Amino acid sequence: QVQLVESGGGLVQAGGSLRLSCAASGIIFSWYVMGWFRQAPGKEREFVASIPWSGRSTDYADFVEGRFAVSRDNAKNAVYLQMNMLKSEDTAVYYCEARQPGSSWERGYWGQGTQVTVSS
Repeated sequence: QVQLVESGGGLVQAGGSLRLSCAASGIIFSWYVMGWFRQAPGKEREFVASIPWSGRSTDYADFVEGRFAVSRDNAKNAVYLQMNMLKSEDTAVYYCEARQPGSSWERGYWGQGTQVTVSS
């Protein structure tokens, strides 16, 4: 059974930092591209960042503007999202996602999400 479990969300003031973690089980982790998405109230889910198995060629949404960093530890079956200089508009539920290369995000595995709230 595939499980992706996010943690690390919480309440933080604008300008602060959070580090999200996602622990994966039930998959051969190094085979998967890992991604982070988010969904704010009343909005559609949107892409935040992704990282391939090698850890190279990371990709970020434009709104990240150099504030976030995605990383992974294949030995621990974990992916991380370091978020700095948080803004109120970063408030959302953040989801971890795993997909095989060449597959669409919609067909991947998803975690249950972790809430990030940034107060202004």
